[in-house]
Amino acid sequence: FLEKIAFRYTDACRAFNEDGRICLLNAGYKREIRLIQWGVDQTLFVRRNADELKAKLNLSPFVIGYIGRFVSPKGIDLLIEAVATLKDRSVSLLLIGNGPEKQNLLKLVADCGLDKETVIVETVSYDEVPEYLSCMDVLVLPSRTTLTWKEQFGRVLIESMAYGTCVIGSDSGEIPNVVGDAGLVFKEGNVADLRDKILKILTSDALKNELVEKGMQRVSM
Repeated sequence: FLEKIAFRYTDACRAFNEDGRICLLNAGYKREIRLIQWGVDQTLFVRRNADELKAKLNLSPFVIGYIGRFVSPKGIDLLIEAVATLKDRSVSLLLIGNGPEKQNLLKLVADCGLDKETVIVETVSYDEVPEYLSCMDVLVLPSRTTLTWKEQFGRVLIESMAYGTCVIGSDSGEIPNVVGDAGLVFKEGNVADLRDKILKILTSDALKNELVEKGMQRVSM
């Protein structure tokens, strides 16, 4: 009843993602639907020199990163397993965040023999995020869909693109729509596919530079 009243007296609705737009259509909304996604402050996310921080964290020349909550739906375990297959490539894994899955992830890091390659930073203020993004060659958002959750946007993706960092995301929820052609998308839950996507960027400066340029253009749209 309340939904019908709201629909009757609104001239337009705002949806934050494509799923939201489809929900409105399925509910019978027939007026204008504006898809207005999250934005990013491009004056804050400006590329910086990362040499000092990379040295402090003892990171390898090529850094694979994640920023966000340490919870199972975010699929960080998949990222760890994918990086474990790239140990011979001299890479580092930089995980920024905290959460209930931290101890499980630490155990997985040890089981995969990635203790030396992995750096975990628990607390980073929002103003410091660009400094840590500057250390990353590629940011990965490996979210996995569950019965009660799927990725609704993935704001860290547009922040990374604005900053000039390549992005890789799973095909969970809204991620493919956010990334577009400005990054690489892998099949959620598929470690081999994620590894292949990372390897493409690791082995091709041309692809890396192309995705960086497309990402910066995409967040300016």
